[in-house]
Amino acid sequence: MKFLFASDSFKGTLTSEQTVELLAKAAREVFGDIEYSGVPVADGGEGTVAAVVAAEHGVWMEAEVYGPLMEKRKASYGKLDEKRAVLEMATASGLPLVPVHLRNPLLTTTYGTGELIRHALDQGFTDLSIAIGGSATNDGGMGCARALGVRFLDGNGNALEGRGEDLEKVSRIDISGLDPRIRNTKITVMCDVTNPLCGENGATYTFGAQKGATPEMQARMEAGMVNYRDVIRRQFDVDPDQIRGAGAAGGLGIALTVFLGGEMKSGIETVLDLIGFDERLEGTDLVVTGEGQTDWQSCFGKVMQGVGKRAKAKGVTAVGLSGSLGRDAAQIFNHGIASLMTTVDAPMPLEEALERAEELYYLGAVRMFRFLKAGMMLKERSASSSL
Repeated sequence: MKFLFASDSFKGTLTSEQTVELLAKAAREVFGDIEYSGVPVADGGEGTVAAVVAAEHGVWMEAEVYGPLMEKRKASYGKLDEKRAVLEMATASGLPLVPVHLRNPLLTTTYGTGELIRHALDQGFTDLSIAIGGSATNDGGMGCARALGVRFLDGNGNALEGRGEDLEKVSRIDISGLDPRIRNTKITVMCDVTNPLCGENGATYTFGAQKGATPEMQARMEAGMVNYRDVIRRQFDVDPDQIRGAGAAGGLGIALTVFLGGEMKSGIETVLDLIGFDERLEGTDLVVTGEGQTDWQSCFGKVMQGVGKRAKAKGVTAVGLSGSLGRDAAQIFNHGIASLMTTVDAPMPLEEALERAEELYYLGAVRMFRFLKAGMMLKERSASSSL
């Protein structure tokens, strides 16, 4: 029997790699000698680059960039081979990089993300996968595009810096200076949100508050985003509000697609492709996956859904071991997951569960494998009794 362990990290407690080690230890306790492989997995959000670099035995690259408030900082990304690199915008323009008391999306920029892309181009990479979750910005991706040669001009022809407050000032967009290497670069944008650029479900009103925007700021930024959208409509003959995910990362999604020619793809699907997950399923009998909490959201571009879907397509049984089960967790059964178990084995405060995460995960894995072994024994008995 061959196992494949492919779990998401348990945020703040267990890494994806740790779950592989604990599952292997538990499986050996129950089954003795086993054949297994393990691979770190992420869904395009926090930890994506780390998971892919680990899975593909990649190399970490480092660049000096400007952060969300134009402060100098180091940002890293992953080299997978001579052509492919995987990046996270959050390492250059992410919300955790801005102290809570300084969070103001009128002032933040994605310029550093553009610098990170430029650094990758300088190294000769021609196939870039970019995860765009966790931004501190609401600049429509202007900062990123500016770092790559796009100019955003006001009504007087003055070049804008590309912060959130500049959205309302954009009158014309000049892409003639765009880095020519972009034309020969494949850009995949890892994005699982479907928000348009503007409106009630757009970038500003959906994500602005968590980035520090007051209601007054949101009203101003929304008006600016509408102006920005209309300029794009007029010049490029595309409607950002009709592009799924255009509002991701404060509008970075639209900049990467319209100006850089990027293609929006599901984060988990992109990650599974990057790590060759389908090939890893060959000859596998059972996949074990999981996450910190499984609920209805797990069915929308998360690790368990992606792993379950791929396993089902290959006829491989997949089960889940999660920290807890939330509302409508059973919906995951519609996505290739055959069974679910939790690591928590008794009512306890969240703090205790987090502190004992490694112990509880191991014990939960042992229980899960014992259930699986019991099922195998029942199958064997049923087969022998029918002879």
